[in-house]
Formats: sequence, C-alpha cells, structure tokens
Amino acid sequence: MPLVAKICGLTDEDALVAAVEGGADYVGLVFFPPSPRAITPEAAAELLDGLPEDVKAVGLFVDPTDDQLAEVLGHVRLAMVQLHGTETPARVEQIRQDWGVPVIKALGIATAEDLKAAEAYADVADMLLFDAKAPAGSDRPGGHGTALPWDLLRGWSRPDVPWMLAGGLTPDTVTQAARTAGAAMVDVSSGVERSKGVKDPDLIRRFLDACAEA
Repeated sequence: MPLVAKICGLTDEDALVAAVEGGADYVGLVFFPPSPRAITPEAAAELLDGLPEDVKAVGLFVDPTDDQLAEVLGHVRLAMVQLHGTETPARVEQIRQDWGVPVIKALGIATAEDLKAAEAYADVADMLLFDAKAPAGSDRPGGHGTALPWDLLRGWSRPDVPWMLAGGLTPDTVTQAARTAGAAMVDVSSGVERSKGVKDPDLIRRFLDACAEA
C-alpha cells in the first residue's frame, strides 16, 4: 500500500505545487515564529487559495493561546490543527471541542517510556504524530532532521489510533523507516529542503514517489 504522506513547513507556491502534483495527502504550514518555516496567516491564506479539496491543510502550532488560534483560523481554512508543544491532554481536548477542528498531537519519542506517556493523548487527539525529541536547548520542538528509534514504535499499544511517523525522514530513508516502524503515514519537513526552511520541489517529488512505491 502507498504511504499516506504529509509535506510540512511549506512557504512558497513552487513547493506547494510539487506537493499537490506529487500526490501529498496533507500539506502543513507552520504558525510558530521561531521556526525558519514560519508563515503569516495572510500569506498562508494566499498560498492555500485553490488547494484541491482532497488535500488537507494542517496548521502547526506550539502551545498556542486562544488568541493565536483565532487569528490564524480567522484567515486560513485548515482541515486540521497540529499541536507540537507541551499541550496537556486536557488542552488538546479543549482546542478540539472549542474550535471544532480535528487535532493532531505531536510527541517527541526517544524511549519506551515516552511511548507509554503518549497513551494519555490517544483518546483526546484525532491523530498522533511521533517525532524525534528536540536537541537540548533548542527553541523549536521539531524540524531538526533527527530520527527517532524507528523500531521502538513497534511497541505502540494503540493500533486503533491513527499515527504518523516523522523525524529525519528523506526520500532515501522513508520506505525503510516506515517498514521498520510499522507506519502507514509519514511526515517530512527538513528532509525535503535544499537549505534550512527552503523546500526543494525535486526532493518533494522524490519523497512522494518513494511513498507511492512503498
């Protein structure tokens, strides 16, 4: 079966076109200013204008306030919200209920204990995203190009909960990573960039070709 794919951190039309034409199921936009992939609500709305209905737009936030969510959701039509901070299960559920939008909760995984802790989110998020833990002292929770221990995810105890594999994936590693982890869905950002924050359309196409052939 082809892998369901999400291309995250898009900021320009060439990259978006490569993602859509290449068969991406999800496209992600980052609403977190410290990220080199950050985009404003106004620019995001313009970029997504005309996005095909079968491609889901996901907005990535890090510990957002209600005001921040209101600003973005007031400008941008998002299919899902991705929470990539220290949001508690209660906060995830609150955002899901208050804003009426499906939520992806991203979680940094390095050990079996981290995976066990993820179970607290299984009943409140619509989807989970397992990413590598950020390096110590980083001001960003993701997008560092580092991989988590793929085989660790074989121990995930809630196969009924949809989840994505992220963290250090590239066109050359995505097939093996998904096979090792048992993942049906994958997310990439830095692995399809020519430089930090700058997407490479050719790498996007290669990544999506690998997902289609998996």
